[in-house]
Amino acid sequence: MRILFLTQYYPPEIGAPQNRIHELAIRLQKKGIHVEVLTAMPNYPQNEIHEAYKNNAITEEVIDGIPVHRAKIYISKSKSILSRLLNYFSFVYTSWRRGRKLPEFDFILAESPPLFLGYSAMRLAKKLNAKLIFNVSDLWPESAEKLGLVTNKILLKLAYNLEEKCYNRSALVSAATEGIVNDINKRFPNVKTYWLANGVDLSFYDPEKIEENDFRQKNGFKSDDVLFFYGGIVGYAQGLDIILNAAKKCTNEKAKFIIQGAGPEKERLIKLKNELNIDNVYFFDAVDKSKMPGVLKNIDVAIVPLKKLTVFEGAIPSKIFETLAMEIPILLCVDGESRTHFVDKAKSAFFIEPENSDELLEKINYFLENKTEIKVMGKRGRLYAMEVFNRDKIAASLIEKLNEL
Repeated sequence: MRILFLTQYYPPEIGAPQNRIHELAIRLQKKGIHVEVLTAMPNYPQNEIHEAYKNNAITEEVIDGIPVHRAKIYISKSKSILSRLLNYFSFVYTSWRRGRKLPEFDFILAESPPLFLGYSAMRLAKKLNAKLIFNVSDLWPESAEKLGLVTNKILLKLAYNLEEKCYNRSALVSAATEGIVNDINKRFPNVKTYWLANGVDLSFYDPEKIEENDFRQKNGFKSDDVLFFYGGIVGYAQGLDIILNAAKKCTNEKAKFIIQGAGPEKERLIKLKNELNIDNVYFFDAVDKSKMPGVLKNIDVAIVPLKKLTVFEGAIPSKIFETLAMEIPILLCVDGESRTHFVDKAKSAFFIEPENSDELLEKINYFLENKTEIKVMGKRGRLYAMEVFNRDKIAASLIEKLNEL
């Protein structure tokens, strides 16, 4: 079996989509599937081509045994809608031009968002005689519309039409959560769907294997400080104001709040922290995946927020899985599917109404007063990850599904 992954985002970039796709590719390859990747020149999160790849210095490479083909992409630090569209559509064009020269594949697994990559995916599937698997990790344009990121009615109509066309032309539409699967099934009952869950490498994120390190000392934290941590995209959807608002009201000097990552909201949040004179919130840069277990080894409690929108009730933020594996309890400001998994079933998280900083503060104070519960809930989380979100099991299940098509 031969599979081509088509994605705009891939290592050496860091981020949830990059990590998820690469980890799946590795496991499929280990199980005897021939996997190749067609992707863009790495540029995330700085919106600048990584130094080693400038001037097309690297267009073909092998990463962890996976052949990777690189295509050009338009990059700009501008946040305008025009720049974003140029970014997306430049890779639509170059991925088609590069991909049409590849040999035939049995399947093309295309990653959305960006949804526009569906144009290239459909044409390449026909050209390379491959069945199209359209993998939806976020419902676009629905999410963009409800977040107010895209308001142009013409663009939205074109995007919804493209979404329908991509689904109808796919042999299988896979999705990162059961909520997304249910949404697609409701709107497109004739489309064949599959829950391709995200997950975690339990051998890599294993607290028993991670040595003690100087993270706390290096960053000025004391051994008895209780570290509340958010790590991931610092974007609009996350609604990270809830952390700053709760931290502002928190009077326990042992509570420290870390926001680690990059994204379009980081500059505004740092400015807000300074304006409100909040001294217990710390902003850290994103780190390479290899360093994350060492960071998480020092964290006491994770905070996972999203804005209060119905579209997010089917979301499972990917940062949850590493947190579970590292035996860290979660303050979950996400309703719906995540709440069902991690609060009701795993009992490794407390639910907080999204954007409700007072309720978040209440649970923060609970952990500050009941530190033994941190360990108990953390242990439950790893057990649940082993049972439901083990990457090896997920890859094996996908192979079974593809053999049925």
